[in-house]
Amino acid sequence: MSGHSKWHNIRLKKGKVDAQRGALFTKLSKEIILAAKNGSSDPEANYRLKMAVEKARENNMPMDNIKRAIGRVSGAGEREIEELRYEGYGPAGIAVIVDAATDNRNRTASELRFLFNRNDGTLGETGSVGWMFAARGLIEVDPGTLSEDELTEKALVDGVIDVRFGPSTSSGQGAEIVTEPQSLMAVKDGLEAQKLHVRSAQLAMEPTQTSRPGGSDAERVLTFLDALEEHEDVQHVYSNADFDEAQLEALA
Repeated sequence: MSGHSKWHNIRLKKGKVDAQRGALFTKLSKEIILAAKNGSSDPEANYRLKMAVEKARENNMPMDNIKRAIGRVSGAGEREIEELRYEGYGPAGIAVIVDAATDNRNRTASELRFLFNRNDGTLGETGSVGWMFAARGLIEVDPGTLSEDELTEKALVDGVIDVRFGPSTSSGQGAEIVTEPQSLMAVKDGLEAQKLHVRSAQLAMEPTQTSRPGGSDAERVLTFLDALEEHEDVQHVYSNADFDEAQLEALA
């Protein structure tokens, strides 16, 4: 799993994001709106919407909020939310992709450019770093008492690219199943049919080549990535930065 994902689990474990629940609900609502806007408003007929709703419920978002977000797609007088992708380089030359959801693209672009510049980075053109990433489905599961070999045997179904086993989550032992993007929901359903506990399932961009910042650069990179993710319009941040466990624990 990516070093940045592990960093977030450490932060969650230490309770550093409790005050951000309202901001989290805003981001979850935007993802629901975008998913419904680009497909059916029925979660069973729109896998992106189904994943968005499941993630919202996992984060204890009230059903009234979820229904309201779906209803905003056809609501009169609502400002339209669009999704945009930004690419660029951060401190220590790391490659970054930012997915945003906004009702004011000029404001969002200006504010993200400021964050890049303030952190010794550069907001680039479309495609400037995208070639370093590949679209993937990521499923985090709790292996329970299964060994790595036993889990791998259960997880090797059509659409699975890789199985990663290790102490990767805030709650301890975990595993990540990497899939082809179009196979994400089918693999998730297959794992649950085998009685595996799925903690999360999402589409993501994974780096095909990584960069490991050392020394003070590691803290600068994490500060930058956190600043991006805390922006109200940012939905997802992907980078090719990689960190070892010792670095992350030292900075937590």
